[in-house]
Amino acid sequence: MRRVTNAVTKILRTADAHCDGPCGVYDPASARIAGEAVQSMTKKMVALEENHGGDCNTAAYLNTMSRYAAIKEEEAQKCKDELLVLWTDYFKPAHLETYPDLHEIFWKAAKLCSACKVEVSIVHAQELMDAIENIHVMFWQSKQKDVPWIRAS
Repeated sequence: MRRVTNAVTKILRTADAHCDGPCGVYDPASARIAGEAVQSMTKKMVALEENHGGDCNTAAYLNTMSRYAAIKEEEAQKCKDELLVLWTDYFKPAHLETYPDLHEIFWKAAKLCSACKVEVSIVHAQELMDAIENIHVMFWQSKQKDVPWIRAS
């Protein structure tokens, strides 16, 4: 048993990882999908209000609006979590040479996630998608890969 423990300890000490878990799998696609859901729910919320002609006190309206809001907030948090993982775990100080505004880009994107959680703003939802697209480009450039920006919606 001691040999096994020592062997595992040795492996763990020499494991090379750039995140909390050495999976090595990063991709901004999950942030994009969450961002798209935020944008979709925001558009649905605005349309729902417009289509109810001011009668926003019905049970059907309140139920649908609360569901849209819950999904929007959940997806905005997922998006923020995914962006923070990329920012804090994937990108390294060496990337600042190529992307000197990297910290500001991620900080603003995270702030947009928060804004999208607490507001119903088509403008902020689009700004979030634009920020995610910018991060997508930076990420894949850092890996010397040309991966096109493709939206699911």
